[in-house]
Amino acid sequence: MATLNWRTINIDALDPDSPANFDLSTLTPAVAPASAADVQALTGQIRQLLRGGDSEGALQGALENPPYGADERGKDVFLATIIEILQSIRQADMSPMLGRLYKAPGGTEALDVLMKYIYKGMAHTSAASTTTKITPQATGFSQVHSSRSGEGGGQAMSVLLSWHEKLVEIAGPGCIVRVMTDRRTV
Repeated sequence: MATLNWRTINIDALDPDSPANFDLSTLTPAVAPASAADVQALTGQIRQLLRGGDSEGALQGALENPPYGADERGKDVFLATIIEILQSIRQADMSPMLGRLYKAPGGTEALDVLMKYIYKGMAHTSAASTTTKITPQATGFSQVHSSRSGEGGGQAMSVLLSWHEKLVEIAGPGCIVRVMTDRRTV
């Protein structure tokens, strides 16, 4: 009689409903690739709207067409455009504008995209402001300098926090959960 060590049998391989037999690529939505030229053209159109005084139209246009398939440089360019739009809108206009975006068709998705950009902007401004440089001194002690590579990093963070507060007020905490679980990154 052949002895088979039953402890080494992978029973998940035998079960068709097992997570081991589930293709995880089906969880990631298909994203159309976007070239750097496409992102540049889109940011140009959005900035044109912003220069024309239509900040709400610029924000809506940016949120309706996020470049999920772009490379990191393209995504950073688009993030800078979004932050520029957010900084150009007065605080008194935030809640009414978010309310109109929320009630528009596809409003929940647009506000979720805005929350993604707010979080990414917070990550970029905090990463830029935490760079430190240590300089050894002749006395034997070291001088620690904080390098602020992004001008107005504190101001950008303040604007993003204000938008975050208003966005959670309008869209609710479900917006945060949807952003954290979405596999598409901005």
